[in-house]
Order: sequence, then structure tokens, then C-alpha cells
Amino acid sequence: MNDVTGESVSPEPGRRKVRRRLSDEEIAAQRRKRRRVQIGCGVGVLVVVGFIGWLGYEGLQAKSNLEKAQDFATQAKDALLAGDTDKARVVAGDADRYAQDAQSSVDSVPWRIAGAVPFLGSPFDSTRQMTTIVSGLTEQVLLPAVDAGSAVSPDQLILDGARINLAALRDAAPVLETTSAAISDLDEQAQNVDSTWLGLIDDARVDLQGQVSELSGLLNNTSLAAQIAPAMLGADGPRSYFVGFQTNAEARGTGGLLGGFAVIRANDGAVSVDDVTSNREFRFDYDPIDLGPDFQRAYGHSRPTEDFRNSNVSPHFPYAGQIWQSMWQQETGERVDGAIATDPVALSYVLDVIGDVTLPGGEKVTADNVVELTESTAYSRFGDDQAARKRYLETVAKTVVQKLTGSISRPQALLEALGRAAGEGRLAVWSSVPDEQAVLESTPLGHVVPDDPAPYAEVIINNLGGNKLDYYLSREIEYTADSCEGDTRNSKVTVRLTNSVPPGNYTDYVAGMFDNPVGAPVGTNLTDLGLLATQGAKLNKVTVDGRPAFAYTAAERGHPMFNVQASIPPGETVEVVYELTEPTVSGSAHIPVQPLIDDPRVAVDVPVCG
Repeated sequence: MNDVTGESVSPEPGRRKVRRRLSDEEIAAQRRKRRRVQIGCGVGVLVVVGFIGWLGYEGLQAKSNLEKAQDFATQAKDALLAGDTDKARVVAGDADRYAQDAQSSVDSVPWRIAGAVPFLGSPFDSTRQMTTIVSGLTEQVLLPAVDAGSAVSPDQLILDGARINLAALRDAAPVLETTSAAISDLDEQAQNVDSTWLGLIDDARVDLQGQVSELSGLLNNTSLAAQIAPAMLGADGPRSYFVGFQTNAEARGTGGLLGGFAVIRANDGAVSVDDVTSNREFRFDYDPIDLGPDFQRAYGHSRPTEDFRNSNVSPHFPYAGQIWQSMWQQETGERVDGAIATDPVALSYVLDVIGDVTLPGGEKVTADNVVELTESTAYSRFGDDQAARKRYLETVAKTVVQKLTGSISRPQALLEALGRAAGEGRLAVWSSVPDEQAVLESTPLGHVVPDDPAPYAEVIINNLGGNKLDYYLSREIEYTADSCEGDTRNSKVTVRLTNSVPPGNYTDYVAGMFDNPVGAPVGTNLTDLGLLATQGAKLNKVTVDGRPAFAYTAAERGHPMFNVQASIPPGETVEVVYELTEPTVSGSAHIPVQPLIDDPRVAVDVPVCG
């Protein structure tokens, strides 16, 4: 009930509360207020619906334009590789036009607002990042790259008769340097594009990363070639290079034993090859050269600068290159300008492009049989007649080289095959010219042990048995490390080696034992297993099949090296575990794989520290 002031008061217990009736004016005011709220809500809904509709429309437009830009960009790259610069110029222009249209959509204020919404806005933000990259790709890379034309096209770069178009490379060098820098920056941006919950956009992100990475590799490699290839291929005067053919059935640090060699000569882009010869031309007593105290401590006992059989025990190819240069000069009086290494697996990649070759006796050598033929069959076919076997292998190499220096019908595929071989360490190049060597060392062709503090684990096998049992060797390598807390962390490198030599009657040359333990069965593989670890790492313990073992300690280019010797009986697996304490350093873990015959399983669980 109300008191004398007219205000409502609480009713007495048991009595119903009485409410005052609103006046007509009050009722009308409430109705007007409700209408304003309803109108406001309606306008808000319309604004939200309109905003969403606009975003949807612009999103579809941006997506369509982005896809068209990427498609035309791919067409431009393919046209460049095919040497069709006219088509490349047209489609690169189309790619740029659609990329700019997509950029206009995603640069608007509403799009940026939508992209800033936590979680829900991630597809918009990722699309904006991708569009910016594609726009830069077309404007900063593809359009200028068209001007490089023939330098990017393998069809115009590799001419008949093993000749290289050096003039095209030199003319395009400035443009290639600019586009290489631009694509490297865009590649880094692409790899850092944020992932998103929307599968359609995330798939596009992954596709773009692959596309930009591929183009980055192409242009960077071409730019590097334009820097050093003209001089290395004789543009300023004749050059010569020692070529070592490695037999990785008997493992050495850079791959395999030096089994044969040739000398190639380059003059103004034209390349010729001297006769391929087996290692029977080399001696075991050359005058040594000085490669520094660390090299001497690590490898001096095997006389690598004096005995060709151990000339490439180190995985750092520039050491092998210098040793081969020295040996060749002592043998012939000629000082070559550099060195190249390759192996039968790389040869199989090349044969897959140039086709089969037929030996004088009618036998066909193919991509499928060349590895087995040269690293297994030849040993059983010729038994202990090493001279006959080496003549046969010389014939194989000469026949392949002869075809390779003729007309190349698929130059792009050949470059891809050589690139694959280089990426696997099966094609290595060293130059005696410091500026050229500095460029080579920045590429896989350099095959170097990096002087770098980042986490590192390189497992190196050198055959100690003097046999060819590494043809049957398979490897598993695991590298793990603790978290990034603290100045140091514990790490572990586990190596499993399996000797899968099948039962059979093998010659001592193939399966015999030079220095194996007494009583070990024929076919036992004796190996020197080295680990190059992270700079500053300390070895706590090493075990072989769970039993403590002794490790020889040395260093290679700032990396500590720990070596153990292990015997692997036929059909068995040996596990070697290195337990280490290493500095907690920034950078991703690097695990180079020694180029042997197998395709090892490599597992890495090393946190990346900031």
C-alpha cells in the first residue's frame, strides 16, 4: 500500500500488493521506447547482415582473383622454363592484374577489421597475407624474370654438344640477382603465413608455400649460376676439373671410395671430357699437403693426402677436392681448377632422362640397373680379375659420358636430375678460386660441413674392412634433445646399422675382412662410425648394443667428432647410442645424410630454441 507520499510500501503479511495504473501518457512513452529499440535492433541486424554479405562477396572475389593469379603465375613459370618468353610475358601480366584486384579487396578497412577478430577472423587474415605475397610474386618476380628469358629456360641455356649459353647468363645476372632477393623474401613470408581453422583456406596456404618455395629454388639457383658459371665454364679462359667417380659400396666420408676419374675441360661454355680411367692409375705415396691441425688429428692416421684410397674420408668435400688436385698435379704436372664428385646413384638419375646406353658388347645400361650393375654384379661377374672389372666399369662410364655430351632432348629434366643428385650430396663441386668457392659453399653443391653453431648431427661411415659390403648396409638415425630451458641440454643420437648381405659365395674383395675381430664370420662389416655433433657438445657416454664403448675424439670445422668402431655380422643390426650435453642454441636442427646406396630413415625431435 502507499504511504502519505504516494510511494509504494510493502503490504502487510497475508495481504495482496496493489499496483498503480499507468497513465495514458506513460503507456504511450513506453510504446515509443519499445519501437525505438525494435528499430535499432532491426537496423543493427541489417548492418550485420550487410557487413557479412559484403565480406562474403568480397571474400569470393578475392578468392577467385587469388586463384586466377596463382594459376597464371604457374603458367608464366612453365612458359619461362619452356623458353616461350612471349607467352610468359602475357600470362605474367594476367597474373599481376588478378593479384592487384585481389589485393584491393583484402586491403579494405572492413576486411582488416574482420581479420582482427580472434580465431573467427583467421581465414581473413591468412587470405590477406597470401594475397600480399602473390601480388609481390607477380610484380617483383615474374614480370622482371621475363626479361631474364633464356637464362631461366633450360631449353635455351643448355645447347647441343654440351655447350652452355654463357652470354645469356651474364646478360641476365643483374635481373636474376634482384628477383632472387625478392623471391627469397617472399618465400620467408609464405612459410610464416598463419594457419587457419578453415580447411579451404589452409589448403591454399600450403599450396602457395610449395609454389613460392619451388620458384625460389629455381631463381636462386639460376642467379648463383649466373654469378659463377660463366667463369667456371671458361668464359674468361679455359678451365679444367678433376671428376671423381665414387664407389659407395665401400663407404667414405663424401660417399664412397674413389673408384675412377676423368678430367673435364671447359672453354667458352663448351665442355669436353678426357678418357675415363680407373683408380689403378693412382699411387699410395703422394707428397702430403697441409689441411690444418684438426684435419691431421682426425684423419692423419689414414694418410688421406698421400693415399688415394682414403682421400675423401672427411665429409667436407673441399678437403677431397684439394687432395685430388694435389694428387693429379703430382701425377701429371697439370693443376686443375677444381674438382667434382658423383656416384652411380646420381648416374641413374641422369640415365632416367637421357635414356639407356648400349655397351660395345650389346649389354644395356639403364636407370634401373646401373647401380646394381656397377656396385654388385661387376664384382661377382669378374671375381678376382680386378683389371677386367675396372676396364668394364670404365667402359660403362665412357659410354654414358659420350651420350651425355651429345644432344640433350630434355634439358629441363636433366637439370632437375642433377639438382636431385646435388640435394642428396651425390654431386659435389669445389673450385680453387676463392670467390667461386664461397658461392658454392652456400649451395648443396658445396657439400660442406658448416661452421655454424645450430644443432647438428652428421653420422659418417668409413669402411674399415677393405670390402664392398656397404652395398648391403642400411641405416636408421635418430636425433633427440631436451627443451630449451637452461644454457645446455641433454641430447641423444641413435644409429642403427643393418648388414643385409644375403648368403652366398663372395670373393674376399667383396666380403672379406681386412681388420675384423678374430672369429668374425665372412660378410661381417667393420665400420668406423663418426658423429659430428653440435659445436660445443660434450660426450657423456657411448654404447654399442647397450654396452659402454670407447670413442676417439677429434674436431671438424668447429664440430666435435666422436668415432667408434663397430662390427656388424651378416643379417644383424648394431645399435650405437651417443649421449651428449650440448649448448642450447637457436636454429633448426641440421642432420646431413651421407650419400650411400640406401635411403636411411631419419627421425628428429629437437625443439627449436629462440
